[in-house]
Amino acid sequence: MQPDNLISLKDDMVAFIAGHGMRRLSGYVNDDVPAVLFEEEDADSWKDFVEHAKAAGSPFVTMSEVVLEKADVVALLDHIREQAFPDHDSPEIDEVQSLIQYVGKTGYLQIGFPFQGVMFLYEAATEWYDRFQQFMESMAELGGIIVDDGDNDE
Repeated sequence: MQPDNLISLKDDMVAFIAGHGMRRLSGYVNDDVPAVLFEEEDADSWKDFVEHAKAAGSPFVTMSEVVLEKADVVALLDHIREQAFPDHDSPEIDEVQSLIQYVGKTGYLQIGFPFQGVMFLYEAATEWYDRFQQFMESMAELGGIIVDDGDNDE
């Protein structure tokens, strides 16, 4: 079972990366960059990923996190209420309201390293973050709102 807050995983990653003598660069690698997504085999696969970065000679890894903000949930709720009007009993409203319990929690982590013009990426996400992202994508498809996923990395 995956935890609903990845902050402990982030702390472990920070320590492990530093233990390998590597630096962290705060930054998110988006879909516009050529990338290879590391396939997770077990809960500690991220350690293998960091060791690959070290073996590739990378002096640093990129690191990004997303912490759910109350303003993000409120804006999403407002938008769904506008779309569902006059049906205020829409099941989507209840599901988005349930996300309030995750405010302040880390739902997504990404680490990456560059090698020969390609970014290699490892991503971890909670189930609630995946649901949140699905709502955000469906709202964007409907001409909806855009919420800044701003990186709150140290």
